[in-house]
Amino acid sequence: MSWIEKFLRLTAWQMDKPPAYGAFHLGFFFCGLAAVILLAFILRKTGDRQNRVVLLCCGLFLLLTELYKQLFYYYVIGNGSYQWWIFPFQLCSVPMYMCLLCAFLPKGKLSDALMDFMLSFNLMGGFIAFLEPSGLLHEYWTLTLHAFVWHMTLIFVGLYLGFSGRAGRTLKGYRNSVFVFIGLCTVAFIINLLFWDVSAGDINMFYVGPRISPILVFKDIATNWGWYVNTPIYMLALSIAAFIFSFPFILWHRKHDSG
Repeated sequence: MSWIEKFLRLTAWQMDKPPAYGAFHLGFFFCGLAAVILLAFILRKTGDRQNRVVLLCCGLFLLLTELYKQLFYYYVIGNGSYQWWIFPFQLCSVPMYMCLLCAFLPKGKLSDALMDFMLSFNLMGGFIAFLEPSGLLHEYWTLTLHAFVWHMTLIFVGLYLGFSGRAGRTLKGYRNSVFVFIGLCTVAFIINLLFWDVSAGDINMFYVGPRISPILVFKDIATNWGWYVNTPIYMLALSIAAFIFSFPFILWHRKHDSG
């Protein structure tokens, strides 16, 4: 047994899976939300250099905790077998890459689009994960805490970018975030096809197919009419939901700029 596996098994502290909307779930959500709102607001006036440091720290934190999760699933959950369903390219995984990219990218259309994406789609994804928390609740303390802290970090990054005016300023910014989303869905679908055989059909990045979506409502659509019917409906629904989270910032910045 390698030292990595020994370490992971030492940290495999079991727990009774917390119930959805129980004390642990709601307590963490409301306390965490209050903390990230306050921190995001405090950091709203950061300069370019400080902004890069904030995004770099968030990206490195997400990267290191994701590495722990991947190894935990490989050694502890899978007993030496890779769990393809946690391949790190889901909607809520991409901020790990985007924070690191934006920490080094020069100011421009690409970095703006990525930050608008993290405001609209990942802020939405973070909230939805707490609204439907089945994917956050595990039988191990470290996995449960990882999931809760990860999605609260997504909420922080989205709020921080919105409060600081680096994202969520215009409808054009939201439109660009949708283009990023479509591009990521395309990449996710290609990943699903490339690793379909080796994963025995277990891989389903972004839930765009060809595996049936596990998400309520969309699962029924995919089962009854096919994944190719469900996927555009699913993408449209997420884009509308992302707009709901982006629009208040657009209004706020429009009012602030006009004032």
